[in-house]
Formats: sequence, structure tokens, C-alpha cells
Amino acid sequence: MELKLYQIDAFANQIFEGNPAMVCPLKEWISDELMQKMGNEHNLSETVFYVPKKSNEFEIRWFTPTIEVNLCGHATLATAFVEFFIHNNPSSELIFYVN
Repeated sequence: MELKLYQIDAFANQIFEGNPAMVCPLKEWISDELMQKMGNEHNLSETVFYVPKKSNEFEIRWFTPTIEVNLCGHATLATAFVEFFIHNNPSSELIFYVN
């Protein structure tokens, strides 16, 4: 299995500023155990995983180094950054659903 990871600094204009989040786009969900282990390994406040539903709709989950959390604003913004600026998503808006 190949996973791409992006460390994104939300609320920043340059690297090593703002709020860092690890963003992991998936084609399909991996196990909760693996997502938690990755959150622990990255040791950032949040590691976010997301899976596409449609071109502009995604299911999303957030993990700290120790637990899954219900919401994380800066990690969600980091996910949008990956979609718009790395994956070149042409949509004018993105919709995230908590999985």
C-alpha cells in the first residue's frame, strides 16, 4: 500500500510557522489501528485522513498522537490546501463529512 503524506502549516505564510498538520489522502479507509499508529508516529497535534465521495465531497477523520478527535479546524484547512493546491481540485468549494 502506498500512502502520500503532506505536512502542512495552516495559518502561515512560510514554513515552520502556524499550526502543523499531517494530511493523508486515501482512496479507501485503512484500519483505525493503523491511522492511530500513524498519528502517534507523526507526533503532531493532528494527523488527518480523508477519502473522496465525489469530486468535491470527502469523508474525514482526525487523530492526535493518542486518540481520535471529533473535529480539528487547522487540519481541515490543511486538507483543503492539499486538495486545491496539490491535487488541483477544480471545485469552487469542498464539503467534508465526519466519518
